[in-house]
Amino acid sequence: MSHLLLNLRHVPDDEIAEIRELLDQHHIAFYETEPNRWSISAGAIWIRDDNESTRAKELLTSYQQQRESRAKAEFESAKRDGTAETFWSQMRSQPARLIMILFGAALFVALSLWPFLLAA
Repeated sequence: MSHLLLNLRHVPDDEIAEIRELLDQHHIAFYETEPNRWSISAGAIWIRDDNESTRAKELLTSYQQQRESRAKAEFESAKRDGTAETFWSQMRSQPARLIMILFGAALFVALSLWPFLLAA
């Protein structure tokens, strides 16, 4: 019986490729299910053999720990260099996005308070 190794929802393409390569290097048989057209299912990586599932999970855990430490180091390096993206840099690069978010929030608040304002 197959075992779910990884749900691919919100997993970047480079991480999926690295996981495929990791499983291939360790000769673990796996298959992937494709994401659904309407995003009901995001796709997944499944391990075919029951005996290999625990080894695959251990490999995935160690890989994710390494990836986490690498990402933290890259972020710290970007912060030191001043190239890390901040709130203010996002505001300068995408002001229309910020305006639309603020407009949406104001519209939500106005619609939420509308019945109370009418009752007064």
